[in-house]
Amino acid sequence: MIDRISICADRPGLFEFTERVAAVVAHAEASSGLCTLFLQHTSASLLIQENADASAHEDLENWLNRLVPEGDPLYQHTLEGPDDMPAHIKAALTATSLSIPMIEGRLALGTWQGIYLWEHRRRPSPRTVVIHLGP
Repeated sequence: MIDRISICADRPGLFEFTERVAAVVAHAEASSGLCTLFLQHTSASLLIQENADASAHEDLENWLNRLVPEGDPLYQHTLEGPDDMPAHIKAALTATSLSIPMIEGRLALGTWQGIYLWEHRRRPSPRTVVIHLGP
């Protein structure tokens, strides 16, 4: 089964969408298999991360911004704004797809794990995630 969801990211940062994926899994009535998520963009990423303490998200964002700053004179790709090339690098360093096992009709996430879109651009962007459920 294949489905798509859209996430509107209105700022840089992490946007949890675990419940939306869990709803797709529940609706599909898949008892076991693999849930694969694929982000159809090059300036955002996906990750599984701590879902209890927002300071973990802030620390991740601060660390990645320090690692990949805006305004590096080595960037040639600058036509789409000063945050575009850093966003591409951040996406390259993280992930645009995730695979999560399904057990007994549920995502096999740990207690403190959530699924996040990590937006790397400052301008609002609708992002599309393709969800594939398979054996």
